[in-house]
Amino acid sequence: MKTRESTFRKTLRRAAVPALALTVLAFFGAYAILGPNGVLAYGDYKRQLAKREKDFAVLDKRREVLRNRVALLNPDHANPDMVDEMVRKELNVAHPDEVIVPLDPK
Repeated sequence: MKTRESTFRKTLRRAAVPALALTVLAFFGAYAILGPNGVLAYGDYKRQLAKREKDFAVLDKRREVLRNRVALLNPDHANPDMVDEMVRKELNVAHPDEVIVPLDPK
């Protein structure tokens, strides 16, 4: 009986290292596929990138509008219409015969 038991233990000891290595490889393999930076997360990253690029395009257009308004308010050669519009908007004044049409929904 000792020979059978010792043979089993001997086999178990020899199989322990490969079993441990296989377990570690399986863990890292699963993490590479299912982890937060894994293969399955790639689709989510692509969706986030598309959304952020769309948001960036909207902000870039808004920046161009603001850049144009700043250029029109340059003290060296200010656009009189722009200055008049801003003064009337800030001071809330208008002539009695004027009609005010708000363009900005804010």
